[in-house]
Amino acid sequence: MRFSAVLLDLDGTLLDTIPDLARASNAMRAELGMPELPVATVATYVGKGTENLVKRLLADNPEGRQPSPEETARALEIFHRHYHEVNGDEASVYPGVVEGLEAFSKAGAALAVVTNKPTQFTLPLLERMGLAGYFSQVVCGDTCARKKPDPMPFLHACELLGADPAASLAIGDSINDALAARAANMTVLALPYGYNEGMDVRNLPVDDIVMSIAEAAQWAAAR
Repeated sequence: MRFSAVLLDLDGTLLDTIPDLARASNAMRAELGMPELPVATVATYVGKGTENLVKRLLADNPEGRQPSPEETARALEIFHRHYHEVNGDEASVYPGVVEGLEAFSKAGAALAVVTNKPTQFTLPLLERMGLAGYFSQVVCGDTCARKKPDPMPFLHACELLGADPAASLAIGDSINDALAARAANMTVLALPYGYNEGMDVRNLPVDDIVMSIAEAAQWAAAR
């Protein structure tokens, strides 16, 4: 396989975390006196980190009023408290993930997670879901100065792995992954089952669309 490193998104790529995120989101809204949102609505707000998620949750009000920095900071503390309580409770590993990670590992590729989720939630979640052992590096939303869609997290992961970005493969589910990987000069695959902020995955600037991580490993091996 010509890819020396494979960098994978977490939420919507390796794990379905929406049930837990929705529970924490609605618990936060309830504490602030706001009505519950449908899980499908919360899913469209996921992708650019928890601070952005909280801002979107607060802005979902009848007046369309945007939250102040102080309101966002308070709500973020509430969200984090609730998310700590449920992180991993209802999350699940997508079909084909373990098979794909095994295949990439057997092919000699170095594996890393590159996510916008904060470290305090990412590392325990990977451990709880039994995936931590596959990854030699984990780059989170608070690891670098900038998050995806900026290329910095992908470039940092490649540096940690000692890999050339041009010889690395990025796999994700959203425009954040696609734009970040493109800017980092990486090959990028998209999955159609994740959280793409309401965008059709077929419109993403990617090299191809695959149905699972297992299929991504097959795609990479064929090249």
